[in-house]
This record gives sequence, C-alpha cells and structure tokens, in this order.
Amino acid sequence: MKHWLIACFLALMMHTSSWATEHLDASIVQLQHGWAQANYQTPLNAQEAAFRILAEKAAAVTASSPDKAEAMIWEAIILSGYAKAKGGLGALKLLDRARELLISAAAMNPHALQGSAYTSLGSLYYKVPRWPISFRDKDKAREYLEKALQMNPTGIDPNYFYADFLLEEGDYAKSIQFFEKALAAPARAGREDADKGRRIEIREGLAKAKQKIG
Repeated sequence: MKHWLIACFLALMMHTSSWATEHLDASIVQLQHGWAQANYQTPLNAQEAAFRILAEKAAAVTASSPDKAEAMIWEAIILSGYAKAKGGLGALKLLDRARELLISAAAMNPHALQGSAYTSLGSLYYKVPRWPISFRDKDKAREYLEKALQMNPTGIDPNYFYADFLLEEGDYAKSIQFFEKALAAPARAGREDADKGRRIEIREGLAKAKQKIG
C-alpha cells in the first residue's frame, strides 16, 4: 500500500504551473513555500507531521477564501503530500478530498493557475489504485492532462505529467518528446525551489524513457 502512494505522489506533490503572471494572495504564496519546505527540505520521517500542520493551514485558507479556486488547488496539492507521507488506507480519504477540491476548483475557475486543476486531476487519475481501492482511470487521466496542455502548452508541469503518463503507458518515444519540452520550459519567478525539484524528476524520467528504447 505504501509503495503505490509513494509512486503516486512523487509526481503529484511537485505539481505547480507557470504562475508568475498571476497575482496570488500572500496566504496562498505562504502555502506554496510551506509545501516546498515540507516536500524538499524536511526529512522523510518528519514529513507526515509537517504536511499535517500545513494541511490544517491550507484548509483554513480555503475556508476564508471560498471564492478562490487557487486556494482549493493548493489545499489539494498539500493533501496529496500528506497522503504520500502518511501512506496506508488512511491516505485514501485524503486523495478523495483532494479530487473533490480540484473538481470544484476547475468548475469555479478553469483558468486558475493556468489550468493547474486539470494537471493535478490528470495526475491523480493515472497514479492512484484502481477500483475498488480508489478511482484510477487512465482515460480520464489522458483527457485532463491533454486539456491542461491546451491551456498551458509550454508549462513545465503539464509537459512533465503528460510525459510521465506516456512513460507509464509504454509510449516511450512520445514521452521523451514531452520530457524534453518540460526540461526546456521557462523558469518561474519565485518558484526556484519548485523548478529545481521538478527538473530533477524530469531528468530521471527522461533517462528511464531512453533506457526503455535502448
């Protein structure tokens, strides 16, 4: 059970789009940096506690800003990190809540964070376990990921997650194409910590895809 949660959220937890052009409330910016600290600067054995505290803060931000899709998206991302750190069946409720938040955010403002809700939804749908354990659906994953790319074609995250999805599907040549697009994505002002972590994941994915081709 722990194994698939780790695989799922090594991807999802890093999810952020090219948001430098959007103005975000200070409380949401704090969540971004809190997530980066919990995800990249906190030892693995301390991450569950760090994400639990951060999830409480994120829920408070969402409650105080019910009209902001950006708050919902970040709460979902943080809940996903909490699920990864927590593991086991108890994490499934966190996944369900994250999906609910993302669906609500996309309905409220599909363009929030350059379509970030669609990227995160796509990631969830191809990474979580299948029914009856969870809601894995590769068709929905592809649909959401391709929609995210339409909204943000040069973004590091939409390209990365689509590449990772293609790698899992065995479409190695096409996955290489999108890994390379992700690697060439423009830097995000104020998101240097996120970009650094994502590019490490991109290079790892690219190496796997090339190894598969031989």
